[in-house]
Amino acid sequence: MVVPSARPALVIGVLASCGLAVSLMQTLVVPLLPQFPRLLSASPATVAWLVTATLVAGAVCAPVLGRLGDMYGKRRMLLVALAMVTAGSALGAVAPGVGVLIAARALQGAALGVVALGISIMRDLLPPDRVGSGIALMSSSLGIGGAVSLPITGLVAQHASWRWLFAGAAVVGAAQFFLVRAVVRESPQRSGGRFDLPGAVGLALALVCVLLAISKGAEWGWGSTRVLGLLAAAVVLFALWSRLELRVRSPLVDLRVSARPTVLWTNVASVLIGFAMFAGFLVTTQVLQAPQASGYGFGLSLVAAGVVLLPIGAAMTIFSPVSASVSRRRGARTTLVLGTCVLAVGNVAMATLPGSIPLIMAASTVTAIGAALAYSALPLLIMDAVPSTETAAANSLNTLMRMLGTSSCSAVVAAVTTGLVTSVNGQLLPSSTAYTVVFLSAAAAAVVGAVLAAVTPRTRAPGSATPDLVPAGAQA
Repeated sequence: MVVPSARPALVIGVLASCGLAVSLMQTLVVPLLPQFPRLLSASPATVAWLVTATLVAGAVCAPVLGRLGDMYGKRRMLLVALAMVTAGSALGAVAPGVGVLIAARALQGAALGVVALGISIMRDLLPPDRVGSGIALMSSSLGIGGAVSLPITGLVAQHASWRWLFAGAAVVGAAQFFLVRAVVRESPQRSGGRFDLPGAVGLALALVCVLLAISKGAEWGWGSTRVLGLLAAAVVLFALWSRLELRVRSPLVDLRVSARPTVLWTNVASVLIGFAMFAGFLVTTQVLQAPQASGYGFGLSLVAAGVVLLPIGAAMTIFSPVSASVSRRRGARTTLVLGTCVLAVGNVAMATLPGSIPLIMAASTVTAIGAALAYSALPLLIMDAVPSTETAAANSLNTLMRMLGTSSCSAVVAAVTTGLVTSVNGQLLPSSTAYTVVFLSAAAAAVVGAVLAAVTPRTRAPGSATPDLVPAGAQA
């Protein structure tokens, strides 16, 4: 029997702050991408790997760390992930060239497994009345951190060496490591079994193929031999991997559990929600920084654009506990449907390209509220449908699905904004139509996600992780 932590507020604060640190790692190099070719004496294609390496490494690390957490201890694997992030940040601060810096960014990719592990630890250690609010805050921390970190990283990028960004990330990672070690105790929940190394290798290879095709599609050409070959290889690898996982006694991912309607369709909805959420974060900044001569832009600096978007972080912080309250009273599925509908409304509002900064702030805040509600409900639905010994692996897979959504959004944005352009003072810029298409696509993804959430039947696994969080009558 799990004994709840005597310091739930402190545990929630420490674990949620780890989620904020994850956001810092993801946006660390974004403000400097246009300058890195000059600073590192490297080609733009090589510099792009500073983002791709983190993306691919995170996709591989998330399910592996989740499964190891279920087997050997979630706190232990959380500390391993934070140690990798700290080491990668420190390496990046002293990197002599772009090759080492790419390796450092790959180590930082381990941060993607932090949120899923933190959510599972909360479920094991917090008192029942604090689990919902803790998980909601932890799940929303990625969005909160993304909104807060952009102006901070932009400010450092403008006034100091880029190495200070990595040095600061190393300090943050080390602080999180020691805080978790001092405050968070280990969960006694264990699944046992052997680690599925062939399954981990197979999944890693398949994910690398998919993510390379998505992230490099715009650069290499969507009809190029490399992209089509990678996608074909991914299909074959996933088929072989699935066959292997169904035969292994202790698989990396239990496909029989993942195929349950609640888990399967919640994961599919997560891809769509990730797409719908990321469009606002990615594109709104571009609109704010576009020159006024474009007819839709405001000509703001990166720091000023980040400040304009700060209400996003505040909205997600405020509405995370609201999400927990709605889930407790009406069920997590109701919260998910509500959140995706609000997310759709926010994207439709942004599709009109509001002509003033206050209207941009209002529309993006609505989008953030929808994301907070939806993101907070997803892990509750997942944990309600899986055994308590598989929560870390299940949440890691769900985190991976969200990441596939955000990666797909980046690819769609790149394709649309390079395909629909206009000339402004001799410079080619994305047209207003391009951004309208992106936001309407995001709204459509949110609507489909809402429909999937509404029609997905609820199933509860024996010994599920959330027997007291989702009232049975609320989702019947």
